[in-house]
Amino acid sequence: MEPVWSNRFFFCYAFSILLLSIVCLTEAKRDGFSVELIHRDSPKSPFYNPKHTPYEKVINAVRRSFNNVNKFNPNTAQADIISNSGSYLMNISIGSPPFPIIAIADTGSDLIWTQCKPCNECFAQKAPLFDPSKSSTFKQLSCFSNQCQTLEGSSCADDNTCVYTASYGDRSFSNGDLAIDTVTLGSTSGRPVPLTKTTIGCGHKNDGTFNEETSGIIGLGGGAVSLVTQLGNSIGGKFSYCLIPLSSSLKDSSSKLNFGSKGVVSGKGVVSTPLVSKEPDTFYYLTLEAISVGTKRISLVDSSSSEGNIIIDSGTTLTFLPESFNSKLISAVSDAIDAEPVKDPNELLDLCYSATADFQIPTITAHFTGADVKLSPSNTFVRISEELVCFTFKGSSGAQSLSIYGNLAQMNFLIGYDTEEKTVSFKPTDCTKG
Repeated sequence: MEPVWSNRFFFCYAFSILLLSIVCLTEAKRDGFSVELIHRDSPKSPFYNPKHTPYEKVINAVRRSFNNVNKFNPNTAQADIISNSGSYLMNISIGSPPFPIIAIADTGSDLIWTQCKPCNECFAQKAPLFDPSKSSTFKQLSCFSNQCQTLEGSSCADDNTCVYTASYGDRSFSNGDLAIDTVTLGSTSGRPVPLTKTTIGCGHKNDGTFNEETSGIIGLGGGAVSLVTQLGNSIGGKFSYCLIPLSSSLKDSSSKLNFGSKGVVSGKGVVSTPLVSKEPDTFYYLTLEAISVGTKRISLVDSSSSEGNIIIDSGTTLTFLPESFNSKLISAVSDAIDAEPVKDPNELLDLCYSATADFQIPTITAHFTGADVKLSPSNTFVRISEELVCFTFKGSSGAQSLSIYGNLAQMNFLIGYDTEEKTVSFKPTDCTKG
């Protein structure tokens, strides 16, 4: 028989650890915290290929951008899975003790999701699979739970536990258990931030275009199960990010994702626009009224000019606009540039020029409701080879086409989301110094 003092000691020790973690978490949330966003082509990424030239990386990002647009199709059964086209990664841990995974981060998805044991029908991944039986804080959710009731694509298993089905526009999919567990974020301060009782997807059947270098997804969208929504009042509904340019050569520099008080965007040069509530609530909708090329203002005058006509998304590289509007924009940009356009040999981008030509890129301003966002040349043109620079805006056609404000247009801006005040703010910033 064990001595009573032994049990008391164990209880006190465990309670102290629990109390310490609660205090650390409370302080982190109150003071705000930041995590690292790793671009998939940076030296810190498992996708990094030193043999790829900077131009090959740009072309690959552009190609992924076209695939990524499919996730916004309203005919897609579920928007929670973004397969292999995400631009940014996060190092997170799931479970107790913490089990590290590399997750794709995206503002255009919701579910925090990873492959789980047993996994007989899973895509190949290099890292070990998460074993929920080894986590003391893992708990499957009942099909009568609020989380299960609010998640689209959920259903009831024979034992009354909640299962989810998530599908993607390129026919990728994930099926598994909906559960709660501790998700730990690696803060840039060096102090990990544990988030207890976080809703996650534990995938047992997953396939499609997923890559073996990653094992999960962390959704930053506006839906009920996203990381941002689950953090809720503890961060005051505030988060922000600062994306470093693709051309940055600083190996130790990375983009940052900030929460709570650290996610507040304020000071000189800040402009803000309303965040529009629309379905599906995963996406962040803004209203784009016009785009100016120099002093020439081109207004959106068709049906796309209604409130919430564009989605701001960190996972899509290009900015996609209605074909009719984009053709007017292309014409205005072409008229403002004193050089002869050159055809893109990849047939991906609409307007390109010889990189050796001596010409000035005009000032382009995106006019959101209440916010004029003046873009730099690096936001609007990207070098895709030694010979070519191309315009980063692309026409989108079809009855279901949507406008998307992509990450090239967002680079070197501190962009803040306030889901309580319903605003998105922009502040020109050198993100390499963040």
